[in-house]
Amino acid sequence: MSITLTDLNSISRDEFVAALGNIFEHSPWIAEQVALLRPFAGINALFAAMKAAVERAPADLRLALIKAHPDLADKTQRAAGLTAESDAEQNSAGLDRLSDAEYEAFERVNNAYRSKFGFPYIVSVRRHTKDSILRDFERRLPNDVPAEMQRSVEEICRIAALRLDQLVTAEDRLPVCGRLSTHVLDTHSGKPAAGIAVELIELSDLGLSRVVTRAVTNADGRTDQPLIGGRPVPIGKYELLFGVGDYFASRQVPLSDPPFLDRIPLRFAVSEPEGHLHVPLLVTPWSYATYRGS
Repeated sequence: MSITLTDLNSISRDEFVAALGNIFEHSPWIAEQVALLRPFAGINALFAAMKAAVERAPADLRLALIKAHPDLADKTQRAAGLTAESDAEQNSAGLDRLSDAEYEAFERVNNAYRSKFGFPYIVSVRRHTKDSILRDFERRLPNDVPAEMQRSVEEICRIAALRLDQLVTAEDRLPVCGRLSTHVLDTHSGKPAAGIAVELIELSDLGLSRVVTRAVTNADGRTDQPLIGGRPVPIGKYELLFGVGDYFASRQVPLSDPPFLDRIPLRFAVSEPEGHLHVPLLVTPWSYATYRGS
């Protein structure tokens, strides 16, 4: 469900708080404060007001906000019930379907983090893959408590921005989404390659790799929709798999048996979740190339 900014500006204070009360996890006091500042000219102004309310809050209230968040991939907390927002966020990174080795890795770092800092590790999981979350855990463990409190608040604001962007319809948008796209150029014929099957696979060092999406190139050699769009492109390692053998065979191009190139894998990494990464393929029956586009 969504709500327009126009409606948010006009509904009662209680309705406003009910609508936005969990943009910041279990912390309706933020919505209560910004309700008094209406009307907002755009969603960016609304989020800026909510973020400012967090930043000017006393330290004990910011700590309570941090502690309101659940541990990641914690079986006990999931069984007890997460908020709908937290559940969807953790599921988006595959934290609801971890291997035994992955559960053990998350339990180890969760315990180490809580033991040192006294509050849960927080990261905007929609911006990460499982592997990048675990790497982020390890990078942050050497920090001191003030640094981690500040980092936690920053991540909480990233989580809140994504929740607000999904919930509120406005003329402006928050800068929270990235895009991953591809296209295929048949340099043998000098034309875009239509009808090539494409798979995007998220790679994992610890657990199983998973298919993110499948598509087929259109008449322009592109996919009808971005491979990832309308959300952050999670930090991590990926593979694009192109079915070029069937494509050239369907066009009566003379091929060896079996074809020299059948399925072409391109491996790459994403480091900028809100950026636009374009990974094209230039291909003949005997060669291929790629480059980083934008």
